[in-house]
Amino acid sequence: MKLLAGKGPGVKIRIAPTGNVESDLRSEFIEQGINQTLHRVFLEVRVNIKVLTPFQDIEKEITNQVLLMENVIVGNIPQTYYNFDEKTDKDKALEVVE
Repeated sequence: MKLLAGKGPGVKIRIAPTGNVESDLRSEFIEQGINQTLHRVFLEVRVNIKVLTPFQDIEKEITNQVLLMENVIVGNIPQTYYNFDEKTDKDKALEVVE
C-alpha cells in the first residue's frame, strides 16, 4: 500500500467542528537546582471535529497544548547543602545535621 500512497484521483474532504471547544489552563513547577524553580503555564485546547468524505464520516477529538509562559523563580542560596540519596537511611539524616 505504501507504493500506491498518494496516487490516484484527488478526493475532496470537508472538516466541520462538532460540539464545543474546551480549554483549560495548566500550571506546573519543575525543580531546576538548589535554589531555582521553573514555572510553566500551558493552555490546553480540546475540540471534537468531524471529517466529511464522500464515503464515510469520521469523528475525532483533537487536543493541543500551547506554552503561554515560562519563568525561572530564583530563591536564596542556602549556606549548606547535603544530598540525601535513596540509599541513605532517612531516619539517620538528623544525626548528620546535628
